[in-house]
Amino acid sequence: MRCKITNEKIKPFMSFGRMPIANGFIDEKNFKKEFFFNLEVGFSKKISLFQLNNHPKPNQMFNQNYPFFSGSSKGMIKHFKNFSKWIKKNYGKNLKNLIDIGSNDGTFLNNFKNNKIDVIGFEPSKNVAQVSKKRGIKTINKFFNYQNVKKFKSLKKKIDIISAANAICHIPNLKSLIKGLDYLLKDDGLFIFEEPYLGSMYEKTSYDQIYDEHIFMFSVSSIKKIFNLFGFELINAIPQKTHGGSMRYVVSRINKRKINQNVKKIIRFEKKKNVDNFEGCIKFKKNFKKSKEKLLMKIKKLKNKNKKIVGYAATSKSTTILNYCNIGKDSIDYICDTTKEKIGKYSPGKHIPIKSMNHFYNNPPDVAFLFAWNHKKEIFKKEKKFSQKGDWIAHVKL
Repeated sequence: MRCKITNEKIKPFMSFGRMPIANGFIDEKNFKKEFFFNLEVGFSKKISLFQLNNHPKPNQMFNQNYPFFSGSSKGMIKHFKNFSKWIKKNYGKNLKNLIDIGSNDGTFLNNFKNNKIDVIGFEPSKNVAQVSKKRGIKTINKFFNYQNVKKFKSLKKKIDIISAANAICHIPNLKSLIKGLDYLLKDDGLFIFEEPYLGSMYEKTSYDQIYDEHIFMFSVSSIKKIFNLFGFELINAIPQKTHGGSMRYVVSRINKRKINQNVKKIIRFEKKKNVDNFEGCIKFKKNFKKSKEKLLMKIKKLKNKNKKIVGYAATSKSTTILNYCNIGKDSIDYICDTTKEKIGKYSPGKHIPIKSMNHFYNNPPDVAFLFAWNHKKEIFKKEKKFSQKGDWIAHVKL
C-alpha cells in the first residue's frame, strides 16, 4: 500500500473485510452482479493521513443513481444556511463569485442566489445535478479535477472562493484537485471546506465513517501538511457538529492571509490525543473491535427476548456496520427510510429490505437501530411517539 499523496509505503493496519458500495442500494435482480472490494485502512506518518488502501472507481460511487440529496435533511438545510452566512460575514465584502465542489442538489449554493454572487456547482452525479439545475443554479455535471477545470479558461485566476462540504474526502487524486484550485483561485482566493473529522471519529468510535466514499479521514494536522506541499497553507480550522463531528477548514496561498490561532491550538490537541500519529490508529482499532462485540451482544440479548428490531434510515454508513458486524435479516427485519430512490430496494451486501416510513408507523417495532445517529436530535424530535414505548440502539453512544 502506498500513500495517495506522498507515495510512501504504508502498511494497512485494519481490514473490514469484503464490502459493497456503501450507497449501492440494490434491486433483487442485481444481487448476483453486486460489486465488492476489500475495505482496508492505512496511515501515512509523513502527513498524518488516515486513508483507504483501495476503493471503487469514482464513477461507480457517483453516477446517475446517487441516492443522497442534501435537501432531504432539515438539519443540513439549516447548517448550509448558517455556513453561507458565515462565509458572507467573514469574506463577503468583495465576494463576487463562488464555486462549490460536490454541490449535490444545490442546497448550499441556493443561499447565495439573491446576493448578486455568481455561483457554479461541480457535481458528478447526474440525478442530483439535475435537481440543482432546476433550481436555476449553474451546475457542471463533472468531477472537479485539473483536467476538467482547465477547460474553463475564462475563469482562470478569477475565482474568489471555492467551497466544499463532505466532498474532498471522496476525491482520490488530491494532487489534481489542488492543481485545479490553483488554476481557478485569485492570488488571494480562498478554499473553504468541511469534512468529517478524524478526531471525532476516534472520540466516538464511529467506525461507520469508514466506507468507500470516505477515501480520506482528515485532521487539522493532515490538512496543514498536505496543502503545504502544494504552495497553500491552512489559516483557520473551526469544529462543526455535522456528520457526527466535522471540521471547517480555510486555506489560502502561502503568506497571503493571517493564520488564526485556532490552527496551532487544535494541532496541540491532536498531538496530545494521538490524532496525528499511528498510536491513535492502534487505539482506535482496539476500541472499535470492542464496540462491535458490545453491539452484537446487545442485539443477541434483544433477539433472545423476541424483540422486533428494524433499522432507522438507510444511510451509507450503515453499510459498514451491517457488513463488518455481519448483521443481516435474521437480526433486522427491514430498514425504513424517506428517500424514494431507496424504498423498495435492499441494503448493500446484507440485502435487508428498505421500506417506507409507513411500515414503521403502522406497525412499530420494539427497537429501532438508529443508523443516522448523527441526526439524532432532528430524529428524536420527530419520533417522540415511538420513543414513549420503543427503544433506540446504535453502535455509538446516543
